[in-house]
Amino acid sequence: MYQRKIERELRCPLEYGLDIFGGKWNSRIICILFTKGSLRYNELKAEMLDITDTVLSRTLKELMQNNMVERRQYNELPMHVTYQLTEKAESVIPIFETICQW
Repeated sequence: MYQRKIERELRCPLEYGLDIFGGKWNSRIICILFTKGSLRYNELKAEMLDITDTVLSRTLKELMQNNMVERRQYNELPMHVTYQLTEKAESVIPIFETICQW
């Protein structure tokens, strides 16, 4: 059985960041929510075009677990849900901008 040589708590911060922002969709969702603000699920899906419902739903759940995206449910009729960035996610936007300039 595989055992890690380095405990998860002792990993490089870059490795931690890549776990959160790596992959095809995470950084796209963060960039879209940053530029568009709070969006409903279907609005977010329309911005991404080629993502499936399953992948979008799973990616949003992962981002919520990592405290990057906040889900707000409004108990109105009709009920609706919006997604927006947390302060933690907004704090990494300058890093994204620097990478884009690079």
